Formats: sequence, C-alpha cells, structure tokens
Amino acid sequence: MAAQGRGCRLPLPLLVLTVLVLPPPAAAQPPPAALRAGHAVSSLPAAAAAPRTRYLLYDVNPPEGFNLRRDVYIRIASLLKTLLKSENWVLVLPPWGRLYHWQSPDILQVRLPWSEFFDLPSLNRNIPVIEYEQFLAESGGPFIEQIYVLQGYAEGWKEGTWEEKIDERPCIDQLMYSKDKHEYYRGWFWGYEETRGLNVSCLSVQGSASIVAPILLKNTSAQSVMLDRAENLLHDHYGGRDYWNTRRSMVFAKHLRVAGDEFRNRYLQSTDEADKTHYNEDWTQMKVKMGTALGGPYLGVHLRRKDFIWGHREDVPSLQGAVKKIRSLLEMLKLERVFVATDAVEEEVELLKKLLPEMVRFEPSWEELELYKDGGLAVIDQWICAHARYFIGTSVSTFSFRIHEEREILGFDPKTTYNRFCGEKETNCEQPTHWKIVY
Repeated sequence: MAAQGRGCRLPLPLLVLTVLVLPPPAAAQPPPAALRAGHAVSSLPAAAAAPRTRYLLYDVNPPEGFNLRRDVYIRIASLLKTLLKSENWVLVLPPWGRLYHWQSPDILQVRLPWSEFFDLPSLNRNIPVIEYEQFLAESGGPFIEQIYVLQGYAEGWKEGTWEEKIDERPCIDQLMYSKDKHEYYRGWFWGYEETRGLNVSCLSVQGSASIVAPILLKNTSAQSVMLDRAENLLHDHYGGRDYWNTRRSMVFAKHLRVAGDEFRNRYLQSTDEADKTHYNEDWTQMKVKMGTALGGPYLGVHLRRKDFIWGHREDVPSLQGAVKKIRSLLEMLKLERVFVATDAVEEEVELLKKLLPEMVRFEPSWEELELYKDGGLAVIDQWICAHARYFIGTSVSTFSFRIHEEREILGFDPKTTYNRFCGEKETNCEQPTHWKIVY
C-alpha cells in the first residue's frame, strides 16, 4: 500500500461505530437580526415555503499545502453527500491563501476564490458548492454561527480494535480564536478580517468524514457550521467510486489548462490529438480506457526539494542522482526532452541546467506570475507532467499523487505513471501503488 502524504491517511477497517449525541453548545449573543446568517432576501416571508439551506464551511491546519488541501476537499465532499440525504446543504469553498509554497514576493495571494484554480461548474456536477463571497451575500453578513474545531483524543489511539468515535471534549491545544469586546470570535477566516464566529467548541474525532454528520444534523440547528482542522477526518471510501467522482470533478480552471496546452505545443511538440489525450469538458461524460493515452514525446519529472531534503532524506535523491536516473529513462524511452517541475532554490535550478541542458521548465514572465499566482503555476506544472509519455515523481509527495490521479483520468498505462525517484542509500525502493480509477 502506497504511503499517503502527511495528513493523507487511509481509512482503517471499520469495526465499531459510536456516535455520541451531544447537547447543543450554549449560544453566544447573536448579531443584529439584519446581519445574522440566513436573513437574506430568500429568507423573508415571501420565500418562507422554500427549504432552508444550511452552509458547511471548513478549514485546514495552516502549514498544509495546496495538494493536501485538495485531498481534504474530497473527504468533506463525502460528508456533504451524507448530509444531503437528510437536509439541504451547500459546501462553502474555503478561500486560498498564505500557503507555505506560495513564496513569490509582491503578489497578493490571499482571499483567492477556487475559480482561480478550478472549474466551478465541474465541481457543482458532483456536489453543490459556492465561493465564500457568495456565502457572504446569501447569508446576510460575515457571521459563522457554529465552529467545531476537530482534534484527536488526548489519550491517543489505543492499539487493538479500531473504533470510529466522536465526542465533545475540552480543547487540547490553545484555540486559534479569541473573543472581541462584543463576545464574537475572531480568527484567521481565510484573510476575511470582518468574519466573526458566534460559538466555538472542540470535537475529538477518530474516524471517516461522515461520522460528523449526526452532530451536524441532530446537535446543532446553526445554519452555518464550520469544521476547522478538517484534515483530522479520514476518507469515507478511499479509492472507491465516490472518491473518484469527486476527484474527477476537480477539473482545473480552463485558463490554466490552456496555458499548459500552449506550452506543450510550443516547447514539447505535444498536442492532445497526437498524444491521444482528448479531454471532455464535462467530466461525467469522460470515461477513458486504461492504456489508450500515449502522451507527448517528453519525460515528465517532479523533483521535490526544499523541506523534503531534510524531511525525507532517505528516499530523496541528490541532484546528481536524479539526473542520472533521468538520463537513464530518456535513453530507455528514446526521448530527447524532459519537463521538470521542482521547488528547488535558484542555485539548485542553475546546477540542474548545467547537468541537464535538455531540461524544459515553465518559467513565467512577471505578468504570467501575477495572473496565475503560485498556485496556478503549480497546476500548469502538474498539467504538463500529466501529459508526458512517462512520469516519475517524488516519494510520498501529494504533488506527485495528484499527477498520478490526473494521468489515471486521462487513460495512461499505470507503468508510465506510478514511478518515483529512489534515495541513493535506499535499499528497498518501493514504487507507488496503482489506485485504479472507478467509474
């Protein structure tokens, strides 16, 4: 079984399920009626017959990166599908910003909507989603009625029988929220300083995402509920049909795909027609037979550096070791070009250029950087790697995992996808597991 990235654990076999019915938390003094969530035009008496919409929001531990957050979205989507069986819910997409890898200076990279990176109509073909700005407009004010901070159990996990459980418990860590003079909770809230929380409590959780559903359905009547530290939830069914439906719905924004396609055509002699990588804009109509995609005449490489150099020393190669492997693959595959996606510092990039003169990278102009942002550049890198004749990535990197999935959707032979670099002193270089797409 392939190692999953930090926070990307696979659900263990479910043997026991216990959900404790909790008393609703004490309500804080609500804001003025005109500003309370739910007091929009749609909730006036003329629309009283319409079913009430409840809003699910979530956030993730601040240090987590772009690609782990994409995985958490899949977990929350499963929870929303469970909630929709009982009530009318919509998922509010957490704005992007302030991520570790987004280090380009002089560019505003907070409060970014999902439409910067993903196609919202595609997401909505799977579950109902809205941007945070739309939530503010619909709900009538910047208030979130109930915040649940998800945490583990103070006593830890006891070996033996795996038990899914959830309990309201005292907060283990210091809350990242503080009360203002009006008794509202202030916090990061994705950079929206005007947002306030009305109630905050902690839930110790051990289990898959949908274990939270009974709490949201039975123990709170709040119209807007936020789950903070949502990475503590596991997948309901990792690798199953529901997982893949949500993953397939996460179609990259059209302008980023076009930028990647133009680069492929111009610098890598790669087109969808020649590469047999035709793409359907409606993901629900796209079902490709495994092994039918050929890919462009280039090798795709993801070479993770920075924190991985010291965080995963045993399975990350030196630059010289990586170049040796790349040259070996180019010779084996009879390819002349290699596209490299890497977070290497400038000195390492210059060394790579000397060691590997045939290397091609997407190096944006200032205008492109300002337009696409660091997150968009990562998407373009992934899109180009996803269309390569052969791909090799970095061990336990969620960036590489997402490329695996993209290539699986496009219909590549698994042998050309699930490959990784090995560390120089690594004795057992286990390759990534093939997670077969399920329709």
